[in-house]
Amino acid sequence: MLTYKAMYKFVEGGVHAEALDFPGVITCAENLPEARRLLASALVDMAETCLLLGESLPRPDATRTDPQADIEEPIYFMRKMLWEY
Repeated sequence: MLTYKAMYKFVEGGVHAEALDFPGVITCAENLPEARRLLASALVDMAETCLLLGESLPRPDATRTDPQADIEEPIYFMRKMLWEY
């Protein structure tokens, strides 16, 4: 299991969500639970794309932070997830 860092920022009309240490894993939603679900899905999609292209997954960096984030929390990725859906 890899542990990346998710950030959520409340913006007009919803929530911006991003995995700070996995480039390209970004989404938005109307509320926090939906943002969490969509970010997890985006993480799986980006990881699958990296692996299909023969690229390594980015290394998690627990020190990454965004001073504008309203919430920062771990987002867990298990490679097994790629083949379960």
